[in-house]
Amino acid sequence: MPSSILVLGIDPGTLTTGYGVIEQAGAGFHRITSGCIHTSPKDKLPIRLQIIYAGLIEIIDQFHPDECSIETAFFGKNIQSTLKLGQARGVSILAAVHRQLAIEEYSPREIKRSVTGTGAASKKQVAYMVCTLLGLEQDILQHDETDALATAICHAQHMNSGRSAKDWASFVAEHPERVRGGR
Repeated sequence: MPSSILVLGIDPGTLTTGYGVIEQAGAGFHRITSGCIHTSPKDKLPIRLQIIYAGLIEIIDQFHPDECSIETAFFGKNIQSTLKLGQARGVSILAAVHRQLAIEEYSPREIKRSVTGTGAASKKQVAYMVCTLLGLEQDILQHDETDALATAICHAQHMNSGRSAKDWASFVAEHPERVRGGR
């Protein structure tokens, strides 16, 4: 593995798609860029999908990430929302494939667990830990943006360790620096 690697994390959505590019060097992370691609609910779905695709292509072409990570589909009660989310995921994956990026997918619980130590963390807890890990001020990023950065961090940690902590004790043993009062 190279000494540093750029990872693009994507939190797909048809109205807001979060993205974040981090540099992973050793055990540390550094935010290169992050933001959200916003679409209008007034636009038809194909137009929104095109905006997402074009926005991600622009990010990839500008920052040249080495790998891409994306959140897997969330299966809600509303089947139409689930189908639309799947289409946003599809164009996001297509953008990465068109730029020949390796892609890994992670469940929301797996992403939360890798960043906070628990798969049941709230969006606020994820945002807090993402900002803490990246040395950013709190409340400067949108939730879709912090979710995308969390996805990138999750992937970087998986590349580092080759596995994720299965419980709190394992997480603490693997990441003492991330526990208040840790080494």
